[in-house]
Amino acid sequence: MEQGSNFEIIPGGGTSNFILHVPHSARHIPADIRRHILLNDEELEIELNEITDSHTEDLAIDAAEQSRIRPWIFINRSSRLVIDPERFPDQREAMNSIGMGAVYQRTSSGAVLRNISPEQEQSLLTDFFFPYARALENLVNQRLAQMGRVVILDVHSYRPKAHKNSLNSNLDRPAVCIGVDSFHTPNWLLARAQSAFSKIGDIAINQPYAGTYIPLSHYEVNEKVSSIMMENRADIFLDSALAFTPNYPRVVGALAEVIDGPFPS
Repeated sequence: MEQGSNFEIIPGGGTSNFILHVPHSARHIPADIRRHILLNDEELEIELNEITDSHTEDLAIDAAEQSRIRPWIFINRSSRLVIDPERFPDQREAMNSIGMGAVYQRTSSGAVLRNISPEQEQSLLTDFFFPYARALENLVNQRLAQMGRVVILDVHSYRPKAHKNSLNSNLDRPAVCIGVDSFHTPNWLLARAQSAFSKIGDIAINQPYAGTYIPLSHYEVNEKVSSIMMENRADIFLDSALAFTPNYPRVVGALAEVIDGPFPS
């Protein structure tokens, strides 16, 4: 098990092509970063309940345990309110327009989250974003060297209702959203995910969330790095108190089914 300041790698099988990426399940905020967040403790707790992909770490770990060949797991151990590792760290990021780029300036309701200087923002990127990205890139490279091809399963959840501060409030919110990339999501991977998660409920592609995580060094240049994002609507497997519903094992089983299918030659 490898750990960094804000990530953990749980090793998988030596012959596994799969990496489960869990970027938004944590709630931890270091004290020195908490000082710059303008919310009081009660407001912060409400925001964490709203913004955290609660129990997606459990989904990944339980699916890995059910899998024929255990996948590798890369988990963000800090809240996305520290940095969001799934954003572009520059002007390519569309969420910058609502203050929720790699370093959030606004909350899910549009309130001011923090007032920091450009230098402080760069420090967060230097201390958290880039080390995280390098560690995940290194894991991808290691699995590529071992297996020749890698599949990243990006594990998320989302709320039944869109956040007030959102770019997708008018889009459908199905039981399952599958995020794909035109370069990095092969047809066989999408078909397998659709087959597995059709047992959970209705599915939409790239709606309300689009795309999937790819290390930037491989982005649109290396087709041997495949990726797909699995977004389960939170009320499918969690109740209002964030406890598991009876559907939780079905969601775990669907994720394991994606991992366990035959890998194309």
